[in-house]
Amino acid sequence: MNETLKRIAVLTSGGDSPGMNAAVRAVVRSSMFYGLECFVVYQGYQGLIDGNFEKFTARSVNNIINKGGTILRSARSLEFRTPEGRKKAFANLQNNQIDALVVIGGDGSFTGAMIFQEEFKFPVIGIPGTIDNDIFGTQYTLGYDTAINTVVEVIDKIRDTASSHNRLFFVEVMGRDAGHIALNSGIGAGAEEILIPEENRGLEQLLESLKNSEKSGKSSSIVVVAEGDKTGKNVFELASYVEQNLPYYEVRVSVLGHMQRGGAPSCFDRVLASRMGVHAVESLKSGKSNVMVGVMNDQMQLTPLEKAIKGKSEINQNLLRVTDILSI
Repeated sequence: MNETLKRIAVLTSGGDSPGMNAAVRAVVRSSMFYGLECFVVYQGYQGLIDGNFEKFTARSVNNIINKGGTILRSARSLEFRTPEGRKKAFANLQNNQIDALVVIGGDGSFTGAMIFQEEFKFPVIGIPGTIDNDIFGTQYTLGYDTAINTVVEVIDKIRDTASSHNRLFFVEVMGRDAGHIALNSGIGAGAEEILIPEENRGLEQLLESLKNSEKSGKSSSIVVVAEGDKTGKNVFELASYVEQNLPYYEVRVSVLGHMQRGGAPSCFDRVLASRMGVHAVESLKSGKSNVMVGVMNDQMQLTPLEKAIKGKSEINQNLLRVTDILSI
């Protein structure tokens, strides 16, 4: 047990994701439950450098569990990447008598946390908050469930238009390095094709599949494309290529963009954030540091930050098989 732990600080960093506020709430309230003081840091790592701290109580986090984004706001901090910037951050933590830090963010945020912990031996624990679900050591990251539900809802609406006009829609979703959003939302929305970075199906295979769809009587098709897919240089070039080779389709492109990050978190993300926040505080109390809270097989677990950063989240191969079977 860490008997010297009296004050915890929590910040959100990197891209926002639904569920971050629920995690902040859980960290604050579980700190109160265990007799600890909790400070929040505004504007991420830049807030550490600027000393942008505020003491929160259990009442400070009323009515935020349902809010998207992050009430603490987030910012990229070039200064924190320098030794001088990190020294300022450490001095501010000392001045506020803070004993440990909870960082809610993705792999870039965890890299900063790991370096900070190594330099100053300051206790740090990470909570994975990113809609991409691309962090090793957890089956689910905060915001992922909300994002795929948002995408499915939008694709359902797009399909109404596609069916009415005999159109082929390419729908680009987020996922620069990982295809989890595309794969799961594509299956959930009944997409005819799903293109992800982990599996380059090639232009000819895509054309062949779309031809088969048309021959089987489908009057419209939806192709879900992760932004990091390598089938074409980009989704617009891909759409142009298909339009040239399959003239019987009216081809349209819809880039969903940042709407995938917004909105109230799903029940799943609220519960996950609550569990992760409580486990982060309890882990700090037990003396753990330089680790990330995750969930595997519905059980909370801790993964070293270095492993979480350098490891690779694997795509579900069985879902790829399901996609091939159901796209006939």
